[in-house]
Amino acid sequence: MKSILDVDELPKRWYSILPDLPEPLPPPLDPETDKPIAPEKLKRIFAAKLVEQEMSLERYIDIPEEIREIYLKIGRPTPIYRATNLEKALNTPARIYFKYEGETITGSHKINTAVAQAYFAKKEGIETLITETGAGQWGTALSVAGSLLGLKIRVYMARASYIQKPYRKILMKVYGAEVYPSPSNRTEVGRKFLKEDPQHPGSLGIAISEAIEDVLRDEKARYSLGSVLNHVLMHQSVIGEEARIQMEKIGEDVDVLVGCVGGGSNFAGLTYPFIRNMLQGKKDYEIYAVESRAAPSMTRGVYTYDYGDSGRLTPKIKMHTLGHRYYVPPIHAGGLRYHGLAPTLSVLVNHAIVTPVAYHQREVFEAAILFAKNEGIVPAPESAHAVKGVIDLALDAKKKGEKKVILFNLSGHGLLDLNGYDSYLKGEMIDYEPTELPMSRVNA
Repeated sequence: MKSILDVDELPKRWYSILPDLPEPLPPPLDPETDKPIAPEKLKRIFAAKLVEQEMSLERYIDIPEEIREIYLKIGRPTPIYRATNLEKALNTPARIYFKYEGETITGSHKINTAVAQAYFAKKEGIETLITETGAGQWGTALSVAGSLLGLKIRVYMARASYIQKPYRKILMKVYGAEVYPSPSNRTEVGRKFLKEDPQHPGSLGIAISEAIEDVLRDEKARYSLGSVLNHVLMHQSVIGEEARIQMEKIGEDVDVLVGCVGGGSNFAGLTYPFIRNMLQGKKDYEIYAVESRAAPSMTRGVYTYDYGDSGRLTPKIKMHTLGHRYYVPPIHAGGLRYHGLAPTLSVLVNHAIVTPVAYHQREVFEAAILFAKNEGIVPAPESAHAVKGVIDLALDAKKKGEKKVILFNLSGHGLLDLNGYDSYLKGEMIDYEPTELPMSRVNA
């Protein structure tokens, strides 16, 4: 494993893909009127500056110097490594590189937007940020950001992950956050789902509903989201901007880009600064977005307006969706347990700029263990989906004799996800794949 660390500076601007998309992004709709939602309504849910960023058609937005200083403290710029041992194990002519976001202080990419969202909230006099989390990476990141910037943090954690990943909730509490399993008894939405099923495993959709309901009870509170929306993906563009500079410095021309996808934040963070080159006619890439077959929004979902949450409290957004009522199975990749997809990524999939791929969790963990044995890093279950995709692409390059350069985002480490690895090693892991979905190409 060879590290590439020589980067002169952190990016000074975030990149927004909105002005470069092949078609205008459909606006979010007010659930009460089904007409484009007024920004003022969104400002009751989100910090006002984030709403401005969400709606902005500017290609670049300057990163405040205070945020850049925090980025440096939390581990940015993150390194790129070449997976030389994995290449040898696969006997592939492909050269495999990965951007390693596991070297941030929280162990994942989520801190990039958490710091930005907490910063803008603090500037506006907001006292509390309330959010959801699946695997716990996002909840941890926002807990750290809140601690650094003096905000109270409350987290609704999908119940399956709350049980499977106990150290995640402990870590959030260490940073001062309140953490509750979702669905919970603290909200009407939570009580509704618990009444239907007292052992409900929860989902990101339900946890989002609980967080928003909680926000609407407190004028000094706002909601904070870890994926899907434009401003979140824009904050993550520091990953790809760094990677682009790093690859240029070593003289490697990337051919293939890969990332795992739940809502789309880590995938967009790496790939969008490269996709910019494609959309501007400067360079072509093969780009693969890897999802779970238990939550196949890209490969089986419908492109339509849907709620971002299970309780129907959010605006409707046009995206690839399985339906907000989809009961997402309790896979170990908690961060992929979402029914929808980032609207910008949905457009890119529709235009065949991004190719979606789906895998079962057992084959994903098999790939993760092969990676760990050869490169020494245990991937988060979410990131392991990208690892599986890369291994298949490298083996395909071997078959064809192609010397492709593959770059993927290893978006976090799996050192607090060892229950999942234990389940796989004991032969107890189950693959889930829905036969029917509330919304799917098959059912439509």
